[in-house]
Amino acid sequence: MISLYEITVANYIRVLDASIGFMQKSESHFQSNDQDLNEIVSMRLAPNMLPFSFQINSIRHHSLHAAQGIISGEFAPPEPLPETSFQGLIELLKIARKDLSEISAEEINSRLGKPVTFSMGSMKIPFTAENFAMSFSLPNVYFHAATTYDMLRIKGAPLGKMDFMGSMNIGA
Repeated sequence: MISLYEITVANYIRVLDASIGFMQKSESHFQSNDQDLNEIVSMRLAPNMLPFSFQINSIRHHSLHAAQGIISGEFAPPEPLPETSFQGLIELLKIARKDLSEISAEEINSRLGKPVTFSMGSMKIPFTAENFAMSFSLPNVYFHAATTYDMLRIKGAPLGKMDFMGSMNIGA
């Protein structure tokens, strides 16, 4: 049987690793083509959509902070980031990856069936830990990672599907 840790932390780590990888690959491409990395940091797909930096912050938030929220039973929207560079965003993901790897399977698995409440202002949404993971945090982390990937592709980064997918768990 698959564990809550495998559903959450193992997937969050895979998404973070893939995101770091495609960010670094894109950074190298943009630098070699004299593209302005600061323009990408503030880029938006649509006028009413939050910028690239928000997408990166959301990958971090819906991975590291989601795991921490499962442990604490509380989750809220991310705090805004201070202004940062493209390299600063990569570092943010690397720190999240390191911090996430320090969360043990026992910490997460002990929360199976326990409450996790998402709070945004006066709105409160009650979940179990596994429902929070499956219906809220995983869809969000994948959405923001895909949006980041798409924004980099639009700017010309030579990324492919395998860059997005990252390291797969294979075996029969």
